[in-house]
Amino acid sequence: MFIIQAENVHSAHLRGTDMPRYRQRTHDIRSFILQNVDDHAKDITAFTAESFGISRPAVLRHVRNLIDDGLLLVHGKTRDRHYALKTLAELELQLEITPDLAEDTIWRQRIRPLLEGVPANVLTICEYGFTEMLSNVVDHSEGDTAIVTMTRSAARMRIAVLDDGIGIFRKIQTELGLDDQRHAILELSKGKLTTDPQQHTGEGIFFTSRAFDHFQILSGDLFFAHDTLGDDWLLETEDTGPGTYVILKIDPRSDRRLQEVFDRYAAEADDFGFTRTRVPVTLVRYGQENLVSRSQAKRLLARFERFREVILDFKGVDTIGQAFADEIFRVYPQKHPEVHLVPLNVKEQVANMIGRVADTMDSSVLPGPAK
Repeated sequence: MFIIQAENVHSAHLRGTDMPRYRQRTHDIRSFILQNVDDHAKDITAFTAESFGISRPAVLRHVRNLIDDGLLLVHGKTRDRHYALKTLAELELQLEITPDLAEDTIWRQRIRPLLEGVPANVLTICEYGFTEMLSNVVDHSEGDTAIVTMTRSAARMRIAVLDDGIGIFRKIQTELGLDDQRHAILELSKGKLTTDPQQHTGEGIFFTSRAFDHFQILSGDLFFAHDTLGDDWLLETEDTGPGTYVILKIDPRSDRRLQEVFDRYAAEADDFGFTRTRVPVTLVRYGQENLVSRSQAKRLLARFERFREVILDFKGVDTIGQAFADEIFRVYPQKHPEVHLVPLNVKEQVANMIGRVADTMDSSVLPGPAK
């Protein structure tokens, strides 16, 4: 039940076209509270009031409604008071990894019953992501045990799969003969990567990482993350030992649809295949090293011939060297004219360096605007 006084609006103003606007504003305020309470457990009232330009008592009424609706918890009193999302459902399963472990059965019997009320589009994403990740564990991990966890609140859904196997980055490095486990992360970011092409297309991790709000892999001493803003992080951590830990997060109110994610990576409107990819160029380098060599460029270009269009995202890259640019934007297009390279988020120095090799390359391979 809405409390009209919370927004200090006279009831006469809520008639006609004002009512939908009021309801939308109430929805926006409540969604904001749920979305930000984790980071503002103690000051969510002040933070919301400042963000929406309303009074703290007005925000408190929204907070109380969320508590009454069973979506928010309050702890402590007065100055020690803080808020938290209420867990609506949670699950932890320990599974023996055997060839007979069926990921669809685990989803259908153990996870799906806890997600009543979640919109169909989000359910589809969760089913796809979970079954792809558990299937990878069964077929590739070489482990004995997997632990599956799921937690759900009004603003968060988190599914995690942990195994005690060889580790995904080490597995890819060994199977593909790569020099370093960090190269495995670069290859994963491109898509169409699998160590078992007879059973897998290599698309599962790529599309799962794009479908969820946040996608994270921790294995060995490397942590890789991707979010819906297109940001990628590669961090070195303390060695966590054997195995792989995959975490999937999505807002249950998301309007994202899995088919839209698939369509985004089809190069043509009538192309139903995975023919376009987007690669974060920054993953090629180690630490803060400069991108200057042909060997770095060749590492970036590996397996591009599997796609019709490759978007090279230069976000976070301030400069590149002449040899690096020449290998990508002159040498490679001459050898692979069927692959369309699209530079994106290029800064001035990067654009200038690409321009130095532009005389001998197709005019379509020019820096695109930053997005």
